[in-house]
Amino acid sequence: MSDVLVIEAAREALLGEHRRLDATDLADLAALPASALGRLVELAHEVRLEWCGETVEVEGIISAKTGGCSEDCGFCSQSAHFDTPVQATPFLDTDEVLHAAAETAKLGATEFCIVLAVRSPDERSMQRILELVPLVQDKTGLSVNVSAGILTDDQARRFAEGGVHRYNHNIETARSFFPQVVTSHTWDERWDTCRRVTSAGMDLCCGVLLGMGETDDQRLEMLGQLQELSPREVPINFLNPRPGTPMAVRSLTPAKEALKWIALFRLGLPDVILRYAGGREVTLGELQSAGMTAGINALIVGNYLTTLGRSPQEDLAMLGELQMPIGSLTKVL
Repeated sequence: MSDVLVIEAAREALLGEHRRLDATDLADLAALPASALGRLVELAHEVRLEWCGETVEVEGIISAKTGGCSEDCGFCSQSAHFDTPVQATPFLDTDEVLHAAAETAKLGATEFCIVLAVRSPDERSMQRILELVPLVQDKTGLSVNVSAGILTDDQARRFAEGGVHRYNHNIETARSFFPQVVTSHTWDERWDTCRRVTSAGMDLCCGVLLGMGETDDQRLEMLGQLQELSPREVPINFLNPRPGTPMAVRSLTPAKEALKWIALFRLGLPDVILRYAGGREVTLGELQSAGMTAGINALIVGNYLTTLGRSPQEDLAMLGELQMPIGSLTKVL
């Protein structure tokens, strides 16, 4: 089948029939030559507008408990297994979290995520998070999300009952590639937590990290696994190699490759909140606005957990230039 026919078949399925693509459809799209990138990106933007609308959701995150993590994720400078510049710090004070949330709200954001660098939350951390969630909601009006590692059924239930809007737990990569990235826990443990999140009634935020050495086939595998999970949100991260980690020597993902996979994730997950996350600044540089017209419809503004993002004002200016309105996608999708 010619390049044009592959793209037109996907267009008819997604826009004409309002049908999701299967593994064969996505493999055909992934095999398109570089010369087809423009048409692929154009289709992804059309699908984003048709399935999700023009609204862009903005989120701020805070690392409430940084460093000293017991897990050996090879990309992460917060792991206690590696000699990195990141030092372990205790849980932030309540006022620090509330101040960060208030600053996030001033930007027009609707989401705020409290992140802990832990394998799973202990009881003290559970209590602190459950104290913070209603405080942030009451003080700022933001929806509060949490990322605190692997959960039990009871922990997922308590978070849901405590008002957590969305729980973030990334699968990071394909099941077949995961053992090359992490050995201290399994991909299935992550999968099980994702299932517990949705069973408890929270929205699932389940992201990926591209550029760790996975193949295109493994990226397609990962996309199929996300289709099965049906998360509400999928953050797209690109590896930003951190000093001291096993992946410090890896190269950045080329910008055009990044745009291709943003588009493919949109085409494979037409109705999700597809969020720009870590690594976009170093990977895409001046092409970040191109990602917004390749399927992205949400972004994290400001800094990430251990790396700097660009200023929120730059992102807001970008959205203004693109004439993309900021708002919540919870009631839209």
